[in-house]
Amino acid sequence: MAVVDVLNSVGEKVTQVDLADTVFNVPVKSSVLHEVVKMQLACRRAGSAAVKHRSDVSGSRRKLFRQKGTGRARRGDIKSPLLRGGGVVFGPDPRSYVYRVPKRIRRLALKMALSSKLQENNLVVLDRLELNQIKTKRFLEVVNALKVKNALIITDKKDEKLELSSRNLPDVKVLRCDGLNVYDILKYRSLVLLESSISDIERRLLA
Repeated sequence: MAVVDVLNSVGEKVTQVDLADTVFNVPVKSSVLHEVVKMQLACRRAGSAAVKHRSDVSGSRRKLFRQKGTGRARRGDIKSPLLRGGGVVFGPDPRSYVYRVPKRIRRLALKMALSSKLQENNLVVLDRLELNQIKTKRFLEVVNALKVKNALIITDKKDEKLELSSRNLPDVKVLRCDGLNVYDILKYRSLVLLESSISDIERRLLA
């Protein structure tokens, strides 16, 4: 098992914790991470792009002028795609981009993402992070004491004071353990785990 130092809110070492090798020390394959991240981003797409087709444009179905004898092109109604203001022929319609990667692959990718942070020495374990009030300044002091920038902080349960104190910082995100995902782990440079959340992560990935 990998042994990692546990720090307090002022950046001092207080103890150590063992991390399961089956979760935090697995071989990292970029192809697996890429597939899962691509799936997550596809599922986030709104798919709401749409145009008006010929049947959606308001206007008369009357033929604009007679078929022959005018010397002009043969015209149908005013909603023709060839005319200004007419319908669009091959434009996009609302659709869903959602697709799923097998559950075992998603779980493996999550293990690889956690392992990559440990291998790059960008994994920090914090004993606790409790704020007396909603205060961004106090939260920023803790982040600076840990010497982490662009960090994802994982908690084991909902902490409204912590979540509201961090939301104004563009390079820091607080995420609950049950929302842990590959994209957010890879997006942020440092991963900060509350010590109480480690058991929940290992139980989720070893189930």
